[in-house]
Amino acid sequence: MINKYICNNGVRIVHERMPHVRSLALGIWVEAGSSDEHPQEAGIAHFIEHMLFKGTAARSARTIAEEFDRLGGDINAFTSKEVTCIYTTVLGHHAPLALKILADMFFNSLFDDNEMSKEKSVILDEIASVEDTPDDDVDERLWQVMYPSHPIGKPVLGNEQTIETFDKEMIAAFMERLYTPDRLVISIAGDYDDSLIGLIEELFGTFKSENIQRQLADSKHPEFQSGVTMKTKDIEQAHICIGFPALTVKDARVHNLILLDSILGGAMSSRLFQEVREERGLAYSIYSYYSSYRTAGSFIIYGGSAPENAPELIDTIDRVIDSILESGITKSELHNAKEQLKGGFLLGLESSESRMHRNGKNELMLNEHKTIDGVVALIDAVDAMGIHELAKEILSGQRAISIIAPEKAINQMDF
Repeated sequence: MINKYICNNGVRIVHERMPHVRSLALGIWVEAGSSDEHPQEAGIAHFIEHMLFKGTAARSARTIAEEFDRLGGDINAFTSKEVTCIYTTVLGHHAPLALKILADMFFNSLFDDNEMSKEKSVILDEIASVEDTPDDDVDERLWQVMYPSHPIGKPVLGNEQTIETFDKEMIAAFMERLYTPDRLVISIAGDYDDSLIGLIEELFGTFKSENIQRQLADSKHPEFQSGVTMKTKDIEQAHICIGFPALTVKDARVHNLILLDSILGGAMSSRLFQEVREERGLAYSIYSYYSSYRTAGSFIIYGGSAPENAPELIDTIDRVIDSILESGITKSELHNAKEQLKGGFLLGLESSESRMHRNGKNELMLNEHKTIDGVVALIDAVDAMGIHELAKEILSGQRAISIIAPEKAINQMDF
């Protein structure tokens, strides 16, 4: 059972006891990501996430790492377009100390100038690694086509020009604006007792926001833009991403979208995988996926092929899409997709870390928690007509295309 406790300052604690495990997963979730950045701050949410590991007044970066090693646990973090999360998984009896370390990192990080200089180099290397990985780079470039005038279309990592300007004052301004009690969720799942809730209240329930009327980055729903971006690169494959506008995270039809994804390209039995790879041998990698955020969503198809096969790959993708738009989906496809989705959902809840992530994200993004049986019922309630109607809404309109390929392949394409 998922329980919720609200501290006096508005910090939310969501907790789920799992009596059959000995682990405890604990995450600090902040509603702050790259889509909340002003143009001059591009990449700062991700930079702050890195810097939280670089030392406090009481602990050096090495000490933080060594303490978690001694606890036999692990610590990690991520930044997305809308969320920053720092989390750990430890044995239940080590939870109080792990929590205290995370709180020290969250509230007392030094943001030392020397450490910031070193970490800027690390992140610039990370950006370079994306550019060296065409299947990542082609996706980043697609988002910039789809949402060119909104921060949600910009890379989470930022860019060299902005990263070089980050200093303590910019970090403090961003955190004052967004690291506030109303945007903070502490999610725990696994082996714990009520004393841990009290310790969270003690550590996180007293800080206040000094900027209640803060001005956030553009929170309007961005307008999807169609278009094509092509990048010539001397590589062995052509990498292609096709993007469509999809659903926001709170849209009630999200399970229709998940099932559409599974049927079209999200599984080995999907139409794209079977037609592109198994029947025609056009690509080793072909799949679809969706992303849903507060203000925007996307449905994306990716394919990587030999350069000479790229035009046929695009034509085949279009024909597979047309087949769904014209005829809808079969009963067998719907049944198989539902069983796959339910299986993945239920099997994914067997670890404390997966439950912590689910509960933290649901609280922060949706402010609600459906029961497991409730989610299964929603999946079972989806019908073929609902998926067909959503497919026509999403896939029959405007689209954006991103391609990275050798020059010869680029010259063969005409959009």
